[in-house]
Amino acid sequence: MSITENEARKVAHLARIRVEDEALPALAQELSSILQFMEQLNEVDVEGVEPMTGVTPMRLKRRDDVVTTGEMADKVLSNAPDAREGFFAVPKVVE
Repeated sequence: MSITENEARKVAHLARIRVEDEALPALAQELSSILQFMEQLNEVDVEGVEPMTGVTPMRLKRRDDVVTTGEMADKVLSNAPDAREGFFAVPKVVE
C-alpha cells in the first residue's frame, strides 16, 4: 500500500503535527514503508504460538491483593496545587 502526499498531510493534521510541504514526500515514503512492513508481518504464520510479554519466559513478580485505605492521603495531597477538605480542588469546568 502506498501513501500519497495528500494522505500524509491528512495524517499529520490528525496527529496535530506540523509538516512543511517539502517534507511531505519523505513522510509519505516513511508511512508507506511502515505499512509495507505491517503487511509483511501479516504473512507470518503464528498459529499455535503463545502470546508473551517478553522474549525470555519468566513469571512476573506478584504481591498479595490486599484492600487498604491507602493511609497516605495527606502525603498525596501535599503534591496538589490546591486541596480542600481532603480532596483535590480543580476549577469548575461545566456550568
